[in-house]
Amino acid sequence: MAQPPVTQSSSSLLRRKRIEIPSDSQGLRRVLGPASLIALGVGCTIGAGLFSLTGIAASENAGPAVVLSYIIAAIACGFAGLCYSELASMIPIAGSAYSYAYMALGEVVAWIIGWDLVLEYAVGAAAVSVSWSRYVSSLLGSWGISLPPRLLASPFETVALPDGSHVTGLMNLPAAFIICVVSALLIRGVSESARVNAVIVVVKLAIIVAVVAFGLPYIKTANYVPFIPDNTGTFGHFGFSGIMRAAGTIFFAYVGFDAVSTAAQEARNPGRDMPIGILGSLVICTIAYVLFSLVLTGLVNYKDMLGDAAPVATAIDQTPFTWLKLAVKFGIICGFTSVLLVLLLGQSRVFYAMSRDGLLPRLFASIHPTWRTPWYSNLLFMVLTGALAAFLPIDQLAHMTSIGTLLAFVIVCIGVMFLRRSAPDMERRFRVPGGPIIPVLGIVCCSAVMLSLDGLTWVRLAVWLVIGMVIYFGYSRRNSHLAKDA
Repeated sequence: MAQPPVTQSSSSLLRRKRIEIPSDSQGLRRVLGPASLIALGVGCTIGAGLFSLTGIAASENAGPAVVLSYIIAAIACGFAGLCYSELASMIPIAGSAYSYAYMALGEVVAWIIGWDLVLEYAVGAAAVSVSWSRYVSSLLGSWGISLPPRLLASPFETVALPDGSHVTGLMNLPAAFIICVVSALLIRGVSESARVNAVIVVVKLAIIVAVVAFGLPYIKTANYVPFIPDNTGTFGHFGFSGIMRAAGTIFFAYVGFDAVSTAAQEARNPGRDMPIGILGSLVICTIAYVLFSLVLTGLVNYKDMLGDAAPVATAIDQTPFTWLKLAVKFGIICGFTSVLLVLLLGQSRVFYAMSRDGLLPRLFASIHPTWRTPWYSNLLFMVLTGALAAFLPIDQLAHMTSIGTLLAFVIVCIGVMFLRRSAPDMERRFRVPGGPIIPVLGIVCCSAVMLSLDGLTWVRLAVWLVIGMVIYFGYSRRNSHLAKDA
């Protein structure tokens, strides 16, 4: 197999690594088939984006046209998903966009995207765990079990007490707890985690089908008028710009197939199974999103969703099926749990890949002798992500995930075009059709959605990348294995 060359200058920021796939005895276990990979993608994708952000995007940005926002986001994801599939079939190792960028575009670009992915998964997992905490508290409340209010909110939030007064939160203890539980499951082994995830995915899809089936007869067509509310005069507040802003907001809901690619080194037949897992999960989730958002905005007027942290429960109240509300809460909790599992899996695999290349301390590339998992990486992110979940509110967490995902998609699309020129003879078990058309469309669509996000989100991304570059020039550049080899 032809390999992309390594730049000989040890000082070069664009030195590229060769593809070296570790043997099964030395690396991670190859235990995942196409069904498990699709389940990982669906498990990560259908979660907080669908059950929480749909109401936010509809009430603040797009109205009933949030359905179009999901379609626009899916089209951008489809272009990127095809590019991911080609690279995953060519380069079946852990690390996702980080590994692809290292072999196609060079070390400094790989560092940027790897550092970005670490933030994307950490912030995304923290945001999902906060939503998990809210729904668990609500479910326990329906059974007459009340948790201390100050242990359900971050120090930056106020919570209402039963007597009507308000107090400042201390920490979101359930959110930190579920991060620890899922991290422990991942340390135990990826095959065990995949089996648990598969069961959760079945439950979650059954709940979505139930909401759509039982909700359809109670849709009020008046809630769809106007389908695209007039723009208020501010970019992003309804009209076409609102649809685009909503697409950027709910892009958080499409992080799942990106996480599938981080498990390429654990796929049994990555050349065949990775495209099936990536594209299959994307198709299933897009259909579910469009149907679900259509029913949700038909049951509840988008104006009534403003500030509603649980719009799905509000929608179910419009039907006479009281049992369905309890089932939906349980299904949503299951959905959030599977999202956490895949996000934390992807996070540790990216960190493992960066450490294996010498860009991070060698400790994080250590594999557990029995369970064959990067357990030190899992432990590190259990602590860091648990802290974010415990002490930050969800509104400061969600938007950062979307922009990180979009940046990764753009770089993957660029990587496909670059490898077509620099390594045209490399084996491609899956090849994106149409030459450069689809990668270019992926770059344009994802960039357009990125530009629709608010300025503060861009500032946060810039600050994180500046911190990353300080670490790269202070440690990673001189400790890189390519630098030492050169």
